[in-house]
Amino acid sequence: MFEEVTNLKDLFESAIHKQTGILEKNNKRFDRIGNLKLLLFILFVTMSYFMFTRDQIIFKISTALLFIIQIPAWIVHVKLGEKIDESKGIIEINKRHLMRLEDHWIRFSDIGEEFIDPDHPYSSDLDIIGKKSLFQYMNTTHTWHGRQALARDLLQPAYTKEQIKQRQEAVLELANDNGFTDQLEYRFSKVGNDPSAEKLVMELKDDSIFMKNKFLRFALTYIPPVILAFTALIAIFRMDHLYPIAAIFYTFQGVLWLIGLRSTKRYFQSVYRIPIQLNAYYKVLELVAKTDFTASELQQIRSHLSTLDVSATKAIKELDRISERVRVRSNPILCFIVNVLLLWDYECAFLFQEWKSRYAPHCEKWFISLGELESLLSFATMKKVCKGTCFPVVSDNRGVEADELGHPLIANDVRVTNQLRINNQILIISGSNMSGKTTYIRTVGINIVLARAGGAVCAKHMTFSDLHVITSMRISDDLNEGVSTFYAELKRIKYILDAAKSDDKTLFLIDELFRGTNSVDRLTGAKTVLTTLNSNNAIGMVTTHDLELCDLDKMTPRIRNFSFSEHYEDKKILFDYKIQPGKSKTTNAKYLMELIGII
Repeated sequence: MFEEVTNLKDLFESAIHKQTGILEKNNKRFDRIGNLKLLLFILFVTMSYFMFTRDQIIFKISTALLFIIQIPAWIVHVKLGEKIDESKGIIEINKRHLMRLEDHWIRFSDIGEEFIDPDHPYSSDLDIIGKKSLFQYMNTTHTWHGRQALARDLLQPAYTKEQIKQRQEAVLELANDNGFTDQLEYRFSKVGNDPSAEKLVMELKDDSIFMKNKFLRFALTYIPPVILAFTALIAIFRMDHLYPIAAIFYTFQGVLWLIGLRSTKRYFQSVYRIPIQLNAYYKVLELVAKTDFTASELQQIRSHLSTLDVSATKAIKELDRISERVRVRSNPILCFIVNVLLLWDYECAFLFQEWKSRYAPHCEKWFISLGELESLLSFATMKKVCKGTCFPVVSDNRGVEADELGHPLIANDVRVTNQLRINNQILIISGSNMSGKTTYIRTVGINIVLARAGGAVCAKHMTFSDLHVITSMRISDDLNEGVSTFYAELKRIKYILDAAKSDDKTLFLIDELFRGTNSVDRLTGAKTVLTTLNSNNAIGMVTTHDLELCDLDKMTPRIRNFSFSEHYEDKKILFDYKIQPGKSKTTNAKYLMELIGII
């Protein structure tokens, strides 16, 4: 279904066309209901005027009926507004899919800036995070936990062989259901990326008790309604001499409210500030709960959200109701009245305490599970929009093999694919400038990252073992630390050597060893590094312009040479970006300098 770009384009455009039709239809209904509401309100005001100025039963009945009729009209209007927002959201989601498909995704503003780490083993060199990165390309997360999960999957994938297979099944199932994933992403988008989400989870899972004394809780809960009923009886039977007694009770309750004002506010401040998020989370949970998944990973996520005893959907709905009650505090006058009459804040605190006692131990698991689902949704998006993908096979044999391996961030219509075979070996990749050496090793690295995270890779076929990628490509100086480019590279290479010595799963990718020094020292240093890596039985790839370095293949069969080349037609330099066995036999630096007028 997802192999041809034209079919993909039709898929997304069809979704846009469908939602556009629904949007136009609902917009017309929304306007009609809006006009009806206005008419009903005008009639209601008119009848209300006649009801108060003319003592006739017909006006009283008409006023009451008009008031009642306005309620369903208001409900229908709100529901239509929600459907309109949903259609707009799904249209935007599919437009973004088209932007990925047509190589316009670099316009996306979210680059995962908070996850940028210049000291990460591979993130910067492989364009995992930042501008023009894998994160920018595939990210469809909208919540704080979703972003954290996706960043973790890309930067610190640590899944077992079985877990990778389960995640692949989940990604495939999501990728094959565009309607469901559109709905799911839209509902996640309504939650939003609230930086305080982590604090919220910590507050919700905190099972601290507001008031332990059961007698006091009972008294503060049930005595105020009794007093209110007593006051009502006084009013009904005109027992005016008892009003002072009621006033004493309400004064006492007002004092109790003021005494507990700070502690009650602090206790339920988490539900006080997130009413919109709670309703949005409920919509997500509702959709997940009613969906029958076949992939075990998705089934497990759903089981985390709902068991026989505890349901996240029910819990969030209850919490939303508590939040609605708590929001009375936003109206000072109403807050004063309900607290003096009913000790409202205490009642809300007791409800929240009861909620925590039942659901607090499960909160963190729920939010983490939703984050994992969002991350899987991003990998499914990548599977949908990237042409020529497959799910790699996890092997116990150290190394990577791939056919038609391509870089997922290069546009579908210009991407060049290559073969890869690296099994307990060191590959030296030589070639002239701009021939494709660096892109090739980046292609290897980024696909291993995707594979280890359980995602689809940009290849026709791929097998890989559990490898820990470490790179040295983009080296820069640090003026604040007084570190030169060359010294920064030395530190990075030392890091790679140490990792290769201590971890036999290390796969190194090095672009141009020691480019910051003279040719003699560069060659000597490069030979020393590769000899050391070979003695540690490391595997990896290094690019070079120094053809003398290629002679290391004579030292051991573990070191093999591959290269990229160019050819010339009508005084133009042309590249095919295809890797071939053996060391490079061409150079083009002089030609390029002539081309731009240096010589």
